[in-house]
Amino acid sequence: MGHIIDSVRPTAESGIHGFFELLGHQPIAFILLALALGNLIGKLDVKGVSLGSTAGSLLVGVIISMVAEAAYGITYSIPGVLSSFMLLLFMYALGLKVGPQFFSGLRKGGLAFVGVGVIVWVLNWVICYFGASWAGLAPGYATGLISGSYTITAILGVGQSALSSGAYTPPVGMTVEQVGANMAAAYAISYVLSSVGIILLIRYLPRIFGRDAKADAKQAEREYSGGATHPVPGAPGALVMGFSPYDLRAFYVTHQQLIGRRLAQLAKEYPQVPILRVVRDHQVLELSDDLVLEKNDIVTVRGNVHDLILEEGELIGPEADEALARNVPLEVADIHVGSHAVSGKTLQELESHGTGGVTVQALFRAGNELPLGPASVVLFGDVIRLTGPDVAIKAAAKALGGRAILPTLKSEVLYLSLAMLVGYLVGIVSVTISGIPFSLGTSAGCILAGVGVSYFRSRNPEFGGPVHEGARSFLQDFGLNAFVVVLSANVGPKVITALGGDTLVWLALIGTLGALIPPLIAFWVGFKFFGLNSIIADGAATGGRNSTPGLNAIIEESGSSVAAVPYPVSYALTTVLALIGGYFAMILS
Repeated sequence: MGHIIDSVRPTAESGIHGFFELLGHQPIAFILLALALGNLIGKLDVKGVSLGSTAGSLLVGVIISMVAEAAYGITYSIPGVLSSFMLLLFMYALGLKVGPQFFSGLRKGGLAFVGVGVIVWVLNWVICYFGASWAGLAPGYATGLISGSYTITAILGVGQSALSSGAYTPPVGMTVEQVGANMAAAYAISYVLSSVGIILLIRYLPRIFGRDAKADAKQAEREYSGGATHPVPGAPGALVMGFSPYDLRAFYVTHQQLIGRRLAQLAKEYPQVPILRVVRDHQVLELSDDLVLEKNDIVTVRGNVHDLILEEGELIGPEADEALARNVPLEVADIHVGSHAVSGKTLQELESHGTGGVTVQALFRAGNELPLGPASVVLFGDVIRLTGPDVAIKAAAKALGGRAILPTLKSEVLYLSLAMLVGYLVGIVSVTISGIPFSLGTSAGCILAGVGVSYFRSRNPEFGGPVHEGARSFLQDFGLNAFVVVLSANVGPKVITALGGDTLVWLALIGTLGALIPPLIAFWVGFKFFGLNSIIADGAATGGRNSTPGLNAIIEESGSSVAAVPYPVSYALTTVLALIGGYFAMILS
């Protein structure tokens, strides 16, 4: 990575000075230190209020970089590509989790999400532009305040475009460079304050209005799941073993009607209770259709506990306490129905088609959960979720014409890379209209890529295979926190350059108000007038404010990712509006 110190003024060697120099030469050390201290500080709870890991990491990073600049003349500058990549990982991982709920969210509250986003944008522009004008701030500060309070760095680029194109001419006595410096100073001050402030505001908005974040999140999950009781295929928690009245039992073979019979014959006669394991003389035998049962063999079956207790002992023989026979691990699997031979059959009819020994946990069609019962009809293209022993699940998958998708600890890198690449390329496509560049943005592109992958996976779990929730959660948490740490290292020194005079006070005040008042009012409107669930209103407000760290804060507070359902809608809209607003704020200065 080379040296990342832009300037080092000669000072006396000291242990502390050497430590800050080390952080300058080794950016990875800076990132890890800020992450460790930030997460530690973020866990501190003062009367029920805590910063959280993201705000804590941002604050620690800014403090370290400011102390290095002010005390030792060391300016940190970590390549922005690192922070950008970490942010994209976060957005993609988040899209994977909320994808199945995204389209349901659009149907349920798309217009309300748009309304909340527009309110945030209008109020932010009014506060920043007229606030700078009322305070008598020089040209450039208004655009910088909008950019920083909105945490959209691209607005600086739009403002600079207005300067370089001649759409705005500085007043007599000011140069283009001075106006640009004003933008940068306003951006740095308002960015730092608004970044920390918005995380705390968004995190506690439901509590401010007397709502229980966790309870409202659970209610929102039910509302936006379309009444489903099980996660759709590919979603976190989809392949988790739930309660089942079915169990494994082992019996000695003592009844004459079973002795000397082949397994293939018994499977046809008793399809609902197939034999899953045979133990003879303390040895597990390999199952095959030609295997013949002998007296005192121990067979393992799986079925309804009530029936096994009352009937199977009489049919097979006395129950056996044999560890080898009972040690049959159970699995959960999603299977995409790919056989026309079973299409149109009911679940009850499928029991005689090689799908015995398993329990149907859920049935999905086009990503929607269907009511479950013996008369439920299975069609080609459906996804059926089964629980049972591995051998039974594989047999059922073969009969259904699909492949059993089982839980895995492996990371799915192929689909992640390709989907993020597509999202990134779509995000960088830009169309310039009247000097204003319009683009979706790489962040929005990657979250929509994650939404797309999870959407298709909900219809066919073979699309990319399962994603381990631990791996997805790690990408989400680490990606965002690493992003804000790198950003803090680069923004911190600029804060010092803006210190001095009344300008600092005005920048801090206007920037903070512009960052916090709009989402507060927009949340109130969404909650009171649009009737949105408090967590959904919070997600729409933070999307309208373009605050990814804020989104992570409410996710942490509510213990749910449902707040991300409205986020891409208001985020994409206000990104475009904020760029337009920044451009006009510059030419009207």
